[in-house]
Amino acid sequence: MNINKAVFIGSFGEIDQLPGPELPEVGFAGRANVGKSSLINRLLGVRRLALTSSKPGKTRTINFYRVDDACLFVDLPGYGFSRVSKSEQARWRGLIEGYLRGRESLRMLIVLMDARHGALANDKQMLKWLAAESLPHMKVLTKADKLGRNRLAAQRRKLARSGHELSGAVLCSAVSGEGIKQIRSAIDKAIS
Repeated sequence: MNINKAVFIGSFGEIDQLPGPELPEVGFAGRANVGKSSLINRLLGVRRLALTSSKPGKTRTINFYRVDDACLFVDLPGYGFSRVSKSEQARWRGLIEGYLRGRESLRMLIVLMDARHGALANDKQMLKWLAAESLPHMKVLTKADKLGRNRLAAQRRKLARSGHELSGAVLCSAVSGEGIKQIRSAIDKAIS
């Protein structure tokens, strides 16, 4: 995937506001503050197209980015963020589920989890739901640069074991670039 131009299309807070499905889409989902926007910026080769924050819950809408004329990247609100009202959490859940169930142009969902914590309860719930819905997805463990060498090696061993809930996941760092080639390759495959 060689990217020449990436542009922000818009933020949408309701399913009926979403732009029409004109290009293949790759969605990015994960807990709040897992690094979705940082990964999108790294994949696109830009610094601040997708806005990032150290505070969880920055992305509260579905954000669309056009990548050349090849595909759209779709940044979903973070799930599992407890510092908002239950009604706001329910709205986000409905927004995420509505998008995932209703987008014929969605080719793959990249599910991000923090490498320091692995799959937490909300992540396991998401992965189970995706399997039940037969939605193509890729598991990515972000923030690998924050693991020490020993913990990183242990995490790699876990991921290599078949049958482990995270087997096949890609270790990634938006800072160091680890895993970026693998993710780009999977995106290429999904949208072609």
